Amino acid sequence: MTIHWCGTGLSAIPGLRRLIEAGHPVAVWNRSLDKAKDAVGDLTDDIRAFTPEALAEAVQPGDVVVSMLPADMHVPLAKLCLEKDAHFVSSSYIAPEMHALDDAAKEKGLCFVNEVGLDPGIDHLMAHALVDAYRASDAYAPDNHISFISYCGGVPKHANAFRYKFSWSPLGVLRALRSPSRSIRDYVELNVNRPWDAISTYDAPLPTPETFEVYPNRDSIPFMAQYDFAPEWQVKEFVRGTLRLNGWTEAWTPIFREIETLEGDAGEARLSEMSDRFWRDNAYDEGEPDRVVLCVALKAEKDGKTVWNQSYVIDAHGDARGTAMAQLVSVPVSLAVETVLARAIPVGVSAAPKDPKLVESWLKEVGKIAQYIQKIDHLA
Repeated sequence: MTIHWCGTGLSAIPGLRRLIEAGHPVAVWNRSLDKAKDAVGDLTDDIRAFTPEALAEAVQPGDVVVSMLPADMHVPLAKLCLEKDAHFVSSSYIAPEMHALDDAAKEKGLCFVNEVGLDPGIDHLMAHALVDAYRASDAYAPDNHISFISYCGGVPKHANAFRYKFSWSPLGVLRALRSPSRSIRDYVELNVNRPWDAISTYDAPLPTPETFEVYPNRDSIPFMAQYDFAPEWQVKEFVRGTLRLNGWTEAWTPIFREIETLEGDAGEARLSEMSDRFWRDNAYDEGEPDRVVLCVALKAEKDGKTVWNQSYVIDAHGDARGTAMAQLVSVPVSLAVETVLARAIPVGVSAAPKDPKLVESWLKEVGKIAQYIQKIDHLA
């Protein structure tokens, strides 16, 4: 069984190195051989020039293909896995086209595991753990009023005037700012066309209290079912969102205003120009530490009184092992690969596991990365 790890970008390296150092048979695929050799050439000679055709020639039944490539490559590689009777792992969100492969993957006994990075990924693990703990508690009742938040962000450890730094191409961040979101606030659906229309503040329960700016990201509502929220629950708040340093909105307001004016091909060209400038002016310097903050919380209220309130918090920064973002994205990917090889995850298309034993073991591994990770009972 060979692990075909495709892509050695900035977010891929710590998890890839972890698998190689553990002795797994790994074939490393990348479009640029020199970049791949710089990343892992000290550990392996099995570095190959990526093309879909070359990968198709190499994949054998029972192998695992890992896609750390751009999102538009995930479905083609998953379809290749179907043809070759191989498993598939990606850190990205499950697109409708990926979900459509579920029946075929199940028929062949294949695992197509997605959403096993940081966000989505580690946040899913924490949400499953909180929901399980709440359901098992004495405070549980179907008529409680439930609030759930999950905020995650990569921010500079040493704040700058721009209130942000880029650990990879800014184009994805800029495009995300043009995306609508859907969440629940005060029991009703909140639909927002642009993130800056729903920015609020969040007091993170860190050892030294800190307030961040936050906003809803993508469509939160389908994740209620993924996290096993019962249909009859009275949901007061449910949001999966992005976290930024205080002052980010003010620093980025001129960018928001320009993005609102961009349309069509000319707009895409302008986004590319902006991306190039931001990468030049606001990328991390060599050796400069980044920071990742993730907060996931679940609260239950009855008759206006809080009866259950717990949260998970991560505060991590980059070190000699790599950036915090790269470690927290790619190490869970490597855990997913090992779980697939152990046949410990269901067949078909799935996201980060909800099995309590897997959740516990994966969070334990995440705890080796983060400088601070804590589960907090706010009523204790």
